[in-house]
Amino acid sequence: MTALDATAATPAARPGSHRGGLLRALGRTHRTALVLWLTALAVAAAALIWLHSFGDEARAGMSACATPPTDGLPSCAAVEAITADEAYANGIAALADALSLVMFPVAAWAGGALIGRELESGTAQLAWTQSVSPLRWLTAKLAAPAALLTAGIGGLVLLNDWARGDGNPNLVGDWYDPDAFVSTGPVAVGYALAGLALGALAGLVWRRALPAAGVALAASLLLHSVLERYRENLRPAVTRTEAGSLELPRSAFQIAWDDTPRHGVLLTRATFHPESHFWPLQYVESGLLLAVAGTATAAAFLLLARRLP
Repeated sequence: MTALDATAATPAARPGSHRGGLLRALGRTHRTALVLWLTALAVAAAALIWLHSFGDEARAGMSACATPPTDGLPSCAAVEAITADEAYANGIAALADALSLVMFPVAAWAGGALIGRELESGTAQLAWTQSVSPLRWLTAKLAAPAALLTAGIGGLVLLNDWARGDGNPNLVGDWYDPDAFVSTGPVAVGYALAGLALGALAGLVWRRALPAAGVALAASLLLHSVLERYRENLRPAVTRTEAGSLELPRSAFQIAWDDTPRHGVLLTRATFHPESHFWPLQYVESGLLLAVAGTATAAAFLLLARRLP
């Protein structure tokens, strides 16, 4: 074998094979998390398809229940409709809750298991001695989960929108309800990616599983709370002033209401977000979350580079 052939056969000369091997090693190391994630996706998707299958029945039940029976007693059809309404509404609400909170387990896992535990146990340092550079190691650690999270949560958001049907607020909640807002747009993906990046950064800073998981969870909770608290300020609201009483549609996200007597006339001033602000608010919040994710990711790479010998 010539020197050139020997060089070509060495691992360093075939970086593509190392990338594949690193991804396979990542899958083996975290196969439990991967199986849990795929199982959760399958269960959630099946539940949404099942909910959609009788969503029309539930929506029909709302109108059936709105008309009192002439004999004063609910008919069998009305009782069945009420049951369908409750099952449909509770199922949609439960899945919305799960999608809106997905960043918390993601952040804890990223900080504790994905990064912190491997640095604490020396697994990462062992990988770095096997012709895998630390920067490539971190790239694989973040890229693979980010792709799985984006594809999985993005698919569930689309299924959730489909299962919600016409968006009847009596069944699926108002568009501005915190859980409904997060679970029906790209914000859900943004929260998951931000949690992943914050967890990775916490793992690199603390380099131990439990402290990193705790810090990542706390940082995600703070981010979630701040954005939920100030969501209404992410876009200028609409202000309407009228003499006398003012009625807003249910779809209006009311922020402020003021009744002021002036020259014997009651002036009502309302500040609110109409339903048309849903997508602008989604885009702004998603942009902020991606900015947090990008900043945390850049900080993680810089920190890792600074700690290299």
